[in-house]
This record gives sequence, C-alpha cells and structure tokens, in this order.
Amino acid sequence: MTPQEGVIFLVSADAALTQQLINELVAAGRHYQLPLAISVAQARKGFRRVAPTVILLDESAVKVRERGESLESAVGVLTDFAPVVVLAAAERQAELALLIMSGAVDFVARVGDFLPLAVGLLERRVRLAEQAGRAGELLGSAEERAGDFGEILRHEVNNPLTGILGNAELLLAECKKKKGSGIFGEAALQRLQTIAQLAVRLRETVRRLSNAWESRHDHARSA
Repeated sequence: MTPQEGVIFLVSADAALTQQLINELVAAGRHYQLPLAISVAQARKGFRRVAPTVILLDESAVKVRERGESLESAVGVLTDFAPVVVLAAAERQAELALLIMSGAVDFVARVGDFLPLAVGLLERRVRLAEQAGRAGELLGSAEERAGDFGEILRHEVNNPLTGILGNAELLLAECKKKKGSGIFGEAALQRLQTIAQLAVRLRETVRRLSNAWESRHDHARSA
C-alpha cells in the first residue's frame, strides 16, 4: 500500500468543484488522504476519525441563510484543528483579514483559473507540517540538552511580546483620547487594534508551547 503524505480535508457543498480539486491533487503526483464533508458541522465530526493536516473550505459549505453562520466564524472554528485555505468571492477577503494576518488562513478568490493556486497553497501547508514534524523529532532527541527550553521561550519571546502588547495598548488608549482631534485616523486605530489582538494571540501560543514543552520534558525525565 502506498504511504499517505498528508490529510487534506475538503469541505465543500459544490460537488463539481470538489471533483476538480481531487483531480488536481491526484495529478500533482503525491498520495494525499482526501476526506470530504459538505458542511463545517460534518467536517468537525470527520476530524474525530482523521486529523487534518490542512483544511480546504469552500464558501458553499457555510450555511449563512439556513443556520446564521458567518464565513469568519466558520473559518475561526476550523483553525482550531488545522490551517485553512478558503475559497470564496473576492469581496469576502476583508471579512477574514484578521485570520489571514494571523497566518492561520490562506485566501483564494473564486475568480478565473483559481484551482492551481488553491492546490499550491494546500501542498505548501502540507510541506510546512512535514517540516515542523521533522523539527519536532530533532527537538525530542535533544531534550537532555534543552530541558530549560520552556523557560527560554518565555523569557526570550514572551517578555518582549508583552512589551509590544503593552505599548500598543497604551498607544491605542492615547489614540482614542485624541480621536476627535484629527491626529489619528480611523485606519490607524484599526491597525493598532489588530496589532494588540495578534499580540494577545501570539502570547497565548507561546504560553501553551512553553507549558507543553515543560510538561513533556518533566514526563521524559520521570520515565
């Protein structure tokens, strides 16, 4: 049996598009697992059986009228499981701006010949996951030399990040005080809010990584 090289979960209610994606991925020459779902809810159930490496979400799978879902909320839910490549009308990109800026989401406008771009982004995400896995193996083999990695991570990354967040929040408060003066425009306020939100998200990621590393190292030492 040919080994599988990544799980690309296709979430789309457009059967013709799904088949085109499968054809493109098969033609690429690698042997991916390609589970299918026609809605976000169905995909989440499918994740219990097979963990996705990357998720392809077509806007046809988001039931806005039937269930009151928004594209942003649907994508946000999926990013808890894996990176997401979104296929949607070009005007929907602004709705996902924060998620795209966070690095968890790639956006492909459904305009013209968009499938090769979508497939390229999916394959890139699989390659990145494979590289991260190999890096994790190297880190695991060096645990004896890097027992204090969690502490280093907190000190060298989290401390400067806390400074960035603190200064962004102070500047944001100053902007809001002088909002009516014309010194700071609405665009500047939005950018500062984005910086603060992304800094909070990154700080939480660093905290989780640090705690997970220390827990893993403590378990290895006690084994």
